Amino acid sequence: MTHRERWLATLRFEPVDHVPDEEFGYWSDTFVRWHEEGLPAEVDENHIADRYFRFAPRMQVPVNIGLLPAFETQVVEETEKYRIVSDGDGNLLQQFTDGTSTIPRYLRFAIESRADWEKFRERLDPDDPARYPADWDARIAELNASEMPVEVHLGSLLGTFRNWIGFENIAIMCMDQPDLIQDMMEYWVYFITTLLKRAVEQVRIDAGAFWEDICFNKGCMISPKMFRDWMTPRYQRITDFVRQAGAEIFYVDCDGNIMDVVECWLDGGVNTMFPVEVAGGSDPFEMRRRWGSHVMMLGGVNKRALAKGPTAIDEELARLVPLVQQGGMIPHVDHRVPPDVSFDDYLYYLKRKRELLGIPQPEHGL
Repeated sequence: MTHRERWLATLRFEPVDHVPDEEFGYWSDTFVRWHEEGLPAEVDENHIADRYFRFAPRMQVPVNIGLLPAFETQVVEETEKYRIVSDGDGNLLQQFTDGTSTIPRYLRFAIESRADWEKFRERLDPDDPARYPADWDARIAELNASEMPVEVHLGSLLGTFRNWIGFENIAIMCMDQPDLIQDMMEYWVYFITTLLKRAVEQVRIDAGAFWEDICFNKGCMISPKMFRDWMTPRYQRITDFVRQAGAEIFYVDCDGNIMDVVECWLDGGVNTMFPVEVAGGSDPFEMRRRWGSHVMMLGGVNKRALAKGPTAIDEELARLVPLVQQGGMIPHVDHRVPPDVSFDDYLYYLKRKRELLGIPQPEHGL
């Protein structure tokens, strides 16, 4: 089977020679540790690691859905303890450099009012010709001939706006200025469907990828009712639009406990959950029990088990194998691998996962 055939058949609950061999990636500190434990120094980014470990590849439709132009990144002030930076999203933040914190402190966000939004959205012009590559015609042929799954990024209805507005600010806006939040969501639907019209008409697309990250260990940052009223219909319009290109799979990248809003996504045409963060409260077994074959999953391997060594890894994989064998699930670590996992234990995890699921054992290397 080709990578594309295997990927689609797995998520269709059809027979396959083996499930696709995929993983989610690694924190930068993980590479630092692993370089001391035997990982070649040149393997220092996720896309390089994917090639090194020989994971099954996918192709992306090369359309830029970000800010154009991005804001200029500038260091506004710098001391021995911190630097104040204006970032590419237009936010002003304080980055500590004395080791007291790795999390920046945000001083100002790009969008604080409707007037800010009206100016900001000029950077989200779907008709900007720079959003498509100059060699688009050649890329069309390459994508349509691909033996890998082809996916297109579809952005976010709330998570990205949270990054531009701030968590507390957007939570207050949802209550005090709901019309503004919904105007932003509506503009995103217009932006993404207008921008991708050429791609949908010209490219065979297998999957659409959303990103949200709006859930925590206690659930979603907005209520399921608010999600269903504001977001579900808009997801449906985007997924219906991209289905014209043949897309069957629509997955959403959302960490944390997503259990209360899975059905809201399903009703909006988003049929695949990723990365099913067990450590954050999501439960792949409960998803299968409640929604059956209506939900597909990417991920679901508890990352915390990897740090506990071979016995815990064996137990975690043994727990998941029966669920994977039902179909509709591609197993991998439920977030980026943290630096408390040793390189040897990660290699052991890959070896055992491949053995238990009949995945051929590749030779690692670039």
